[in-house]
Amino acid sequence: MKKWDVIVIGGGGTGITAAFTAKGFGKKTLLIEKDKMGGECTWNGCIPSKSLINIAHKSHVTKLMTGSFPDLKNTMKTIKAVQNNVFHHESPEVLEDKGIDYINGISSFTDKNTVSVNGEEITAKKFIIATGTSPMVPPIKGIESVPYLTNETIFKIDKLPQSIIILGGGPIGVELGQALNRLGVTVTIIERNNRILPRDEVEFSERMSSILLKEGVKIEVNANADKVGKNGKSIILTAARNNEKFNVEAEQILVAVGRKANLELLNLVKAGVETHPRGITVNKYLQTTNSSIYAAGDITGPFLFSHMAEYQGKTAAMNAILPWKSKVNYKHIAWTTFTEPEMAHAGLTEADFLPSKVRVFKYDFEDLDRTMTHPGESGLLKIVCDKKYKIVGASIIGPRAGELIGEIQILKTLGIPLTKAVNVIHPYPTYADIIRQIAKKAYLDKVLNNPIVKFLQFFKKVNNNA
Repeated sequence: MKKWDVIVIGGGGTGITAAFTAKGFGKKTLLIEKDKMGGECTWNGCIPSKSLINIAHKSHVTKLMTGSFPDLKNTMKTIKAVQNNVFHHESPEVLEDKGIDYINGISSFTDKNTVSVNGEEITAKKFIIATGTSPMVPPIKGIESVPYLTNETIFKIDKLPQSIIILGGGPIGVELGQALNRLGVTVTIIERNNRILPRDEVEFSERMSSILLKEGVKIEVNANADKVGKNGKSIILTAARNNEKFNVEAEQILVAVGRKANLELLNLVKAGVETHPRGITVNKYLQTTNSSIYAAGDITGPFLFSHMAEYQGKTAAMNAILPWKSKVNYKHIAWTTFTEPEMAHAGLTEADFLPSKVRVFKYDFEDLDRTMTHPGESGLLKIVCDKKYKIVGASIIGPRAGELIGEIQILKTLGIPLTKAVNVIHPYPTYADIIRQIAKKAYLDKVLNNPIVKFLQFFKKVNNNA
């Protein structure tokens, strides 16, 4: 029976990070992947969706300037070329060149420290499970009778449909909805909540909703999908709102309502690994109920982001092989929704606090000199601070939001008060200067709330009234 120091199950971003980390510490490492290396991000998520968004942006600009759409017949070919280019940097050959062993096959535990792959039993001192998640398909009547799309299949089609229904107004549904609309597809988003992007602050999701509606995306909120059927070549979705039903017809339907953990093939009962409805149960060190087995990435949650998966993959690998362990820390979670304009968020929202507990500062992109050089651009930066002006949360909608949130993350993670950023010189004119501008507001607020300043203001007011 073959034996390794570490066996990583799953060749997505989490698994690749874990394998390289283990190998970097000199451990004999094996990575097992049942499909193609690269996982969700390369084939079904970040890479193809951002490629589609980029193409859609160029199409949108062309249409605004010329009044017509550019030639889009090679759109899907372009996306697949980008995917293959990324894959070349994480292929089995790349792994093996770095000294990481690789097996393509399905892993199934036969006992607490053994897995069977392609009929062969192999063992290791430590295991890291990183099998990720798959699209969740809701139990809507008739859904299995139509050729529905998910993020796993939409990037495999050869040409774009003329119209599409998108079930789900979360980041995936909104990103793809805007992009497809800009590529000439008639888009209708169906969201059961009272607004799209329900995890973001209300005023920010409402701004994005207004932008999408202006561009031509149809949005149906408070709408519950009831049943799906066909009418010739068209798909008809029947939805209900306030006990009233309505129909939406389109050429295709995309399901983007959530994710489910990839557990069914692992035979985790044999491994002594407990699970819960959303994935594998882990402790604060990403260790499962089997002390020799760790789990990381989307399969553990709680945040299904590629950057969190990489963080967890590295942490799990180090905890598995080092004599000391590090706790996972989700206090400084951040994310970006890659619409145009982008939306980004870090930490808590204003609604998470009583009004008296925090100080809230806002700055409109319209007041920023760089934005003034791009007529039509708009946005808002909102930062929530504690009474010591340390950042507890931030939200951005505007150009480069995904990049700007990084600077805020540095201040937040390192516990640097927002007021300190007033002295950081930013190049002019840049979007990043908005951080200094909002810091000036915080600094002025701090000065005006100084007890000595308050006393002098009161003294002046008394003298003026004397």
